[in-house]
Amino acid sequence: MGRKVWVPAVSGPLSAYAAEYASWLRGQSYSRSAISDRLWQFDQLSRWLDREGLAVGALSAAAWERFAASRRAAGRVTLVAPQSMALPVEYLRARGLTPKPVPPLAHGLVVDLLADYGSYLLIERGLSPHTVFDAYVPAARLFLAGRDGPGGLRLDRLAAADVSMFLTRECPKRSVSGRRDLVSALRSFLRYLHLAGRIEAPLVWALPAVADLRDRTLPRGLEPAAVTRLVASCDRRRLVGQRDFAILLLLSRLGLRAGEVAQLQLDDLDWRRGLLLVRGKAGRYDELPLPEDVGQALVSYLRRRPRCSSRAVFVRVTAPRRELNRSTIGWVVRAACDRAGLPRVGAHRLRHTAATEMLRHGASLAEIGEVLRHREQKTTAI
Repeated sequence: MGRKVWVPAVSGPLSAYAAEYASWLRGQSYSRSAISDRLWQFDQLSRWLDREGLAVGALSAAAWERFAASRRAAGRVTLVAPQSMALPVEYLRARGLTPKPVPPLAHGLVVDLLADYGSYLLIERGLSPHTVFDAYVPAARLFLAGRDGPGGLRLDRLAAADVSMFLTRECPKRSVSGRRDLVSALRSFLRYLHLAGRIEAPLVWALPAVADLRDRTLPRGLEPAAVTRLVASCDRRRLVGQRDFAILLLLSRLGLRAGEVAQLQLDDLDWRRGLLLVRGKAGRYDELPLPEDVGQALVSYLRRRPRCSSRAVFVRVTAPRRELNRSTIGWVVRAACDRAGLPRVGAHRLRHTAATEMLRHGASLAEIGEVLRHREQKTTAI
């Protein structure tokens, strides 16, 4: 049985939900004083609804702003900014008590085509939402810009010259890696258009390779001494230090990607068999042996891990207790570099470090590729 949450009196239409809201806040690991402050705000919102004669379901975005404005007009200075409404908004919407904002309906052939393309990437290709909506769909939208006219998209007239003109216009604006990403995304889109029957010729052949001097600038791993300094920079007397220490070991010892570390769930740790389930790219699942030092680091962290509703292994150390994302994992690495006095590197650099360390200790390319879960051996060879 958990410790009961003290609930200040809340009157008005929201009074029936006060106890549940308090429990929800506690599940997010808010302190007793923070819960009290938030329930006071909940009470003020409930009283305002009563005065305005509004039902809970009438709390639209405009109503939230009116409530915040009324608090500021009354001379209140705490919990009156629109951002301070995020918690009650999230709770009431999750409970289904208030409507979620409905985005304006977008019309047009480009919108419909991009929606279908996004579904294809998510369902057929198994790509992550981050890759789909932050990289591939924006590139396709840029390529289609200006084609949605009275005569339609005119994709039947699409030719290699259109592809070349697009790359000639866009590539000079980007770095080498940006050009490579654009070409990769456009290659995927052209392949989709051909498979969907939108264009007769695949046109993938019209995309040139981006010269990036890859053979001269091979991915470099960190030296063992640098890795030692990196992990030693974590203050393991503190919870955040234990968490970051375990993250750095997973990146540098097992070569996990930042997104794979972020997606790691408590149920993915098989302590009896000493295995770790990795949720990889394109919906791929793999089991890896859990090294003793990595397992010990995880155990030390999990013994102090905050209790919360999230099943993710790595969560925030302050409220609200939610899982870390891939960007936060990258910041863990950069912060460790700052503490260790090393030049900043990304999380993927530690993946290269794991590969070079395995090679240094005599592992074959096939064995390294199996650990890193590469689909092609040429990727491992680099």
